[in-house]
Amino acid sequence: MAKRWRIHPHDPDSIASLERSARVPAVVAQLLVCRGIRSPEVAHQFLSPKLSALRDPAELPGCADATGRLHEAIAAGKRIIVYGDYDVDGITGTALLRQCIKLLGGNVGYYVPHRVDEGYGLNEEAVRSLAAEKAEWIVTVDCGINSVEPAATVRKLGLELIVTDHHEPGPHLPEAAAIVHPRLPGHCYPFGGLSGSGVAFKLAWSLCQQASGAKRVSERMKEFLLQAVGLAAMGTIADVVPLVDENRVLVRHGLDSLKKVPPLGLATLLRITELDRKPLLDSEDVAFTLGPRLNAAGRLGQAQLAVELLVTDRADRAEELAQYVDRLNASRQTLERSVYLAANKQAKEEFDLQNDAALVLADRGWHPGVIGIVAGRLAERYHRPVVLIAWDQMGVKPGIGSARSVPGFALHTALQTCGAHLISHGGHAAAAGLRIEESKLDEFRSDFCEHAAGAIGEEERTAELMIDAEAPLSALTLRTVEQIEQLAPFGQANPRPVLCTSGVRLVDPPRPLGSSGRHLSMKLVQHEISLRAVAFGGGDWAEDLASTAGPLDVAFRPVINTFRGRRSVELHLVDWRPCQT
Repeated sequence: MAKRWRIHPHDPDSIASLERSARVPAVVAQLLVCRGIRSPEVAHQFLSPKLSALRDPAELPGCADATGRLHEAIAAGKRIIVYGDYDVDGITGTALLRQCIKLLGGNVGYYVPHRVDEGYGLNEEAVRSLAAEKAEWIVTVDCGINSVEPAATVRKLGLELIVTDHHEPGPHLPEAAAIVHPRLPGHCYPFGGLSGSGVAFKLAWSLCQQASGAKRVSERMKEFLLQAVGLAAMGTIADVVPLVDENRVLVRHGLDSLKKVPPLGLATLLRITELDRKPLLDSEDVAFTLGPRLNAAGRLGQAQLAVELLVTDRADRAEELAQYVDRLNASRQTLERSVYLAANKQAKEEFDLQNDAALVLADRGWHPGVIGIVAGRLAERYHRPVVLIAWDQMGVKPGIGSARSVPGFALHTALQTCGAHLISHGGHAAAAGLRIEESKLDEFRSDFCEHAAGAIGEEERTAELMIDAEAPLSALTLRTVEQIEQLAPFGQANPRPVLCTSGVRLVDPPRPLGSSGRHLSMKLVQHEISLRAVAFGGGDWAEDLASTAGPLDVAFRPVINTFRGRRSVELHLVDWRPCQT
C-alpha cells in the first residue's frame, strides 16, 4: 500500500556545528542530527561504543541475588537446568548461560520447549518431567516472568527457580528464589531494553565475577565472556530490541567476537553460509542469514538442536547440525511462502484493506511455526495489526495464534482487552502469541478489530516512511557510503539510513532474484549515473514497475556490496512511486 514519505528537515547550522565539534564528515553529522544527536560527546559515544560502557551486572535488578543462590548451587553440585525460549534470543541466551555454569564446574543441562506442543514459557508438564529426571534448580532464559502457575508447581515439587527475562511483567510475579529483569517492578535500572540473551549475559558475567572473587575476572573467564558477547549480540539483533545504550555496545563488540572467536558450531555455520569470507560481519548478516537458520529449528520444533549446535565441542557433530539447520531454513522458507500467499489472499477477500483497522486471519493448513513471520510481513505491507491463527489439523487442540503490530498499537494491551475469548496470551507491544478455541474466533475478531479501530485513527492507517535526506545518485560514492557505515551497527532504533532521489529510470525491466521470486534486481540511471538496486521482498512490485513508463522517485538504503574482492555501491530499494516533482 502507498506510504507517506516524510523527509527529515535539514538543519544546516546544527549539522555544521556537529561536523566541526565532533570532527566527523558532513554526511555523518547530518545523519547523527537526524537521530537527535547534537553534542560531540554523545556523538563519540555513539560512533565508538566502548565495552567498558556496559553497566556492572550488580546494578541489574535481581542479578546479585541470583548470582549468590546459583553460585551456592554450583558449589553444592546441584543439578541445574537452563530452561530457554525457542527463538534466537532464547537459544543464544540458553547456550551462553549453560556454557558459563559448565565452565564454573556446575552439573548443568538445558531444556527448550516444543513450540507447537508446549508453547511459550514454563509449562507444568515440562517442570514435572524435569523434576522426575532429578533436576534441582531451573533457571529460565527469555521467559518465565508471567509463568505464575508453573512457578508454583516448581516450588511444590521441591525445586528452586531463578527467572531471567525481559518481557513485560504481568500484575503478579512468579514465586522464585530470584528474578533478574531490567524492568522489574520497584527498581529503576537505567536501561530497560536489554534482550533475553543480554540479561543472561549479565548473569553469566556476574557469576564469573563471583567465581573470580573480584570485578576483574580470570583470563579463562574473560575469554569465555568475550565469546559470550557474540552470542548475546545475536540474540539482541534477532529479537529486534533497540540498538542503543548497552545493546549497541553488545552488538558492536559481539559482531567482532563472532568473526574472531565464534563457538565451533557457529564457525561451521559461518562457513556453510559463506559469511566466513567477509572481512567483517554486520547486523544484517545475523538478521537475515544466521538468525533465520537458528530460528528455523525453533519454528519447526527442534530448538534443542540449535542450542546443541552452539555448545558442541565435536567438529563432526557441529558439521552435522549446521548442515541440518541450513536445510531446515530452506523448508521454513517454503512453508512461509505458502502461508503468506494463502493469508494475503484471505485478507484481500474478507477484509476492507482501506478501512479495516486490523486483520485476524485463520486457516487449518498453516504451519504454526511460520505464522509469526507471515503476520509480520502482512503488518508491514498493510500497516495495521495482524493476527494469524493456525487451527489444529484434527480439530482437537486449540488454535495457535501469532500477532504482530505497528508503531503506536500495544498488542499485549489489546489481547488483555479481548482476553475473555482466549485460552491464554502473552508477549509485548510489538509481538504476541495466543491460544484460542475455534468457537471463539468470531467474537475475538470482532472485539480485536473494534479495539484497533478505537486505538488507530484513519490517518495512522497509512504507513509513513521516514527518510533521512535527499541525495542524487552521483553523491553516492564509495567514500560517502563508507562514511555512512560509521553509524553501524544498524537495527531497531538505529535503522540503516534511508535516502531518496527523484527522476530515475529503469535501464531494463526488473528481474526476479532468488528461487522464490520474492526479491527483485534492477539497474537505475539518473543523469548518466547508473547503480544496481535490489528490492528484498519486493517481488510484488515487478509488474507495476515494468509498466511505469515515466521517471521514478525512489527511497533506498545505500550499502557497499563486495563481490570477488570488488567493492561497489548498491541500493536496497525501500519504496518507489511515479515521479512527483
